[in-house]
Amino acid sequence: MKTLLFVVVCILGILPFSGFDVTVTLSASTTIDSLGACQGVSYQAGKAYLYGDREVGVIRAYTVNKDVLKYTGQEIRLTVDGKDVINHPTGIAYNKTGPTFIGNSIRMNPEGTKWRAVIYLVNWAGLLRTGTLDGNLLSTIDDDACIQGTRPEYVQYQNKWYVATADYGDKANEVRLYDPVLLAKAQKTSEPGVVVKKFTCSPWVQNLHWIPSKDVLVLIQNQIEGRRWRFTFVDLKKSIASGKQEVIREIDLDKADELEGFTILNDLKSGLAVTSSRTNNVHFMNLNW
Repeated sequence: MKTLLFVVVCILGILPFSGFDVTVTLSASTTIDSLGACQGVSYQAGKAYLYGDREVGVIRAYTVNKDVLKYTGQEIRLTVDGKDVINHPTGIAYNKTGPTFIGNSIRMNPEGTKWRAVIYLVNWAGLLRTGTLDGNLLSTIDDDACIQGTRPEYVQYQNKWYVATADYGDKANEVRLYDPVLLAKAQKTSEPGVVVKKFTCSPWVQNLHWIPSKDVLVLIQNQIEGRRWRFTFVDLKKSIASGKQEVIREIDLDKADELEGFTILNDLKSGLAVTSSRTNNVHFMNLNW
């Protein structure tokens, strides 16, 4: 009977790790255009900010009503003097009170063996107001502590905010926590004191999402390079203590495209997942805890 149960839960995409029970299911899908390949989503003050790599890096704002996204007309072009600066945005670290950072992961060769990862300190309020990085790009930080790419997200650890990021590749992957005050002043993340904590994690992390009420970090992943969906719910405190990801629940969904980002909406029961596909690139998700 135990063997049968194990088979059943694996088929459903829920592996039996210890911890709370959560399921993630897809309720509806839609196509959002004008983003290029969508790279992620940040949910702030009732708006979903979807970002992508169109002819320039771009962020667009949408209101969310049940299973419908409505474009507000607000578009941010990640340019300075019309020149593309953040061409491949890979994360927005925003928490209302601390500095805001945007990630950029730049492939330096066709094989994907060399990357340049950059984190930009921005004036988020100014960016929303003017629609470009002109006057709102405060500093540029080389994320040279990374192994492959950067995807900043605020997390809380021991009652303090940190900027977390993770690697995408299949070797030596880590989740790292950066001190946001020192990060904002740094020229590169390898400077003393910037990296505060880290732990190893599984491959193909496209983005991160922090759930404060659960003290849980979600690794938004591909099952194989560039394909198929995986959500890994990680106990942040235990992971930092052990030096490796401590998985609460790993959920694989039978979707073949490239999962890029995920966010929970107003409550813990609904969320948005985004992919790099040209059609059906935004998905409304149900969560049951």
